[in-house]
Formats: sequence, C-alpha cells, structure tokens
Amino acid sequence: MITLQMMQFTAVVLMLLLTLKLLFLRERRIKSRQARQARWLMAAATALMAVHYAIQLKTGLRLQGVTQSVMLNLAMLIPASYLFSRAILLLQRRGELSLTDRWTGPVVWTVTMAMLAVAALTDGQPLLSDTPPLRLAEKAGAVLYMLMQGYYTWRHSVSLVAMRRTLHDYYDRDTDGQLRWMQYSIVGLMLLALLVPVAIFGSGPGMLIVAFAVFFFLFYLVDSFCFYLTSPAPERMQAAEQNAAEVEEEASREQTIAPSFRGTEDGADAAVLSPEVLSEVEAAVETWKARGGYRQAGLLQPLAAQDIGITRYRLTAWLHQHGLKYTEWIAQLRVEEAKRTIAAHPDWSNDALARHCGFTDRTVLQRTFKKIEGITPQMYLEENLNKGK
Repeated sequence: MITLQMMQFTAVVLMLLLTLKLLFLRERRIKSRQARQARWLMAAATALMAVHYAIQLKTGLRLQGVTQSVMLNLAMLIPASYLFSRAILLLQRRGELSLTDRWTGPVVWTVTMAMLAVAALTDGQPLLSDTPPLRLAEKAGAVLYMLMQGYYTWRHSVSLVAMRRTLHDYYDRDTDGQLRWMQYSIVGLMLLALLVPVAIFGSGPGMLIVAFAVFFFLFYLVDSFCFYLTSPAPERMQAAEQNAAEVEEEASREQTIAPSFRGTEDGADAAVLSPEVLSEVEAAVETWKARGGYRQAGLLQPLAAQDIGITRYRLTAWLHQHGLKYTEWIAQLRVEEAKRTIAAHPDWSNDALARHCGFTDRTVLQRTFKKIEGITPQMYLEENLNKGK
C-alpha cells in the first residue's frame, strides 16, 4: 500500500531531479538572456517544492492534522506557482513584464502570511491550534492563491495568442506545435491552483490521485520547458518577432507618407489599406499567384512580399483585411494547387505532390490537406476518380 511518507519521499526525489536537470542544461544552447532568467526561476520553483516536501516528510505535519501543515503549504505553493508562472511569462514577453506581473505573486504571499500570522497569534490559543479564525485565514489564503493564478493564466493566454499570431504572420506552415506545451502548462498551473483546497484541506484516498496528478504535471512542465529552451523554437520565435517589429516600422514610415484608413482587429487599432493601394496589392498578388510563386518550399513572409513586389506591411495589412494570416493563406493556395495537380496527375505519389506544391514533405501535405478539406489527398483522389466514372 502506498503511504503518505512514500508519496512525500517520491516528491522530494522528483523535485530534486528536475532541479538538477534545469541547473545542468547546456548554457551555450540557451541563446537569450530572458531564457536564462526563466531557467533560473524554474529551478528555484522546483527547489522550493523539494524543500516543501522534505519538510513535510521530516516533520510529519500532515499526519498531525490539517492545520499543522496549512501554513507550510501556502507558504511554499504560492511562491512556487508564482515562479513557474513568471518563468513562462518571461519567455512569452521576452522579459517585458509589467509591475503587476512582477508583484502580484509577492503581494499575495505577503498578505496570506500576514493573515495566517494574525489569526494564529491573536486567538488566545496555542500556536497552530485548529481554531475558526485560523481556518478562515487558510481559506482566504487559498482563494487569494487561486485569484493570483487566475491573473497569470489570463496574462499567459493573451501572450500565447500574440505569439501564435506572430508565427502565423511569418512562417509558411503551421508552427503551433512548438507552443503546445505552453498551452498545456498554462491550463495545468490553473488546475493546480484549483486543486489547492483539496491538497490543503483534503484527506483520504483522493489525495493519492491529486498527488500523482501534481507529480505528472510538474514533470511535464519542466521537461517540456527544458526541451523548448534547447530546441530551435526560441530562435524561430525571435525571428518572427523581429519580422513583426520591422513590419511595424514599415507601417509607420508608410503611414507618415500616406496615412491609411483605420480599422479594428482583435480589439486593437489596425491599418486598413486605401482602395488605391488595395487594388495595387491585389493586382501584384494575382500576378504572383499566376506564376506559382507560392510553390516555393520554406517561403517566409518577407520572401513572399519581396517576390510579389510589395512591402511586408502591405502584404500583412492586405491579408488581415481579408481575415487571413500568412500561414493560412499559403496553406490554402497550396491545397488548391494540390487539388488541381491530383486531378491532372492522379498517378503522382504524395512525395511528388508535396514537392510540386511547396510542402516540405508528404506528412505536412497530408496534415494540411485534411485540415482544410476534411479528407486526405488519397481520399480526394478516390472521390475524383469516382466522379469521372
């Protein structure tokens, strides 16, 4: 039978191993200052969790009763969650954190500790006695923790949407996969905060399930974080963000010469091309499409704009006016080319079809084709052949 002590010992070992993994990441593979800072924050969070579980194991507070371990739980879980959240936010916002981002966690921790201290010292009972004021303070602290994590979840979600938009305006293929771990981690941190009342006040067999869920999530979070830092993903993200900044500079220069109309997109002001400029862009795009410019593999947005003969700003603004991102637009053009090619050359393999249409390989072709058309290229070919009979 799995005992509480066994779970706590496992947690200590797991947190120490994750801390060591973060500490011994190859420094030369972590390119940016923000990524290095995020690594140290993540390591501090896992080390704090290791200390938390070690104290629980050594003192046996959990076995003495709920109240005896509540202060330790809140004292450790709030700063650990804050450090995890801030590490992710540093990556998302490239170090540009607001004062609220920086101080929400420390303020919540300070207020919670103050409430617990006041409740413990002013009720006239022995320290850590299970009294109504202390129980109320514990519940208030748990609520503050959930509110803190709710704030960071909102900040993470907004930043994640912006990161995806930036990638979609730069790359010619879907790059969401490199950010999926971030999405799961954001949800996991929020669920962890929602489970705090169970972890703090609960008891019985259900605690075993909660503990395993927490262990699995923290392992996934740190392992995915390490993989992301040492992969090409941060450099790809940086390239897309640099392009977005240059597009903004082009927009500023062009609007100084000939101000555009203003519109609204995703709640933010966005430039709308004038009818004359819009007509010029559409003519250039049609000419480019006619010569199959979209069939170049690895066609980044700046290369496409240069090949079309327009600025990156005009291409981006034109796409946004049509409700499209660059990735979606190129994918649609290539899938339409694939459909025409399947009809004209039913004997072509998927590899040949992918090369002809500009997809990097057959897997990307099949995934993109099914996402847009709802069926695979092979199924489309079969349907096309059946229609011809």
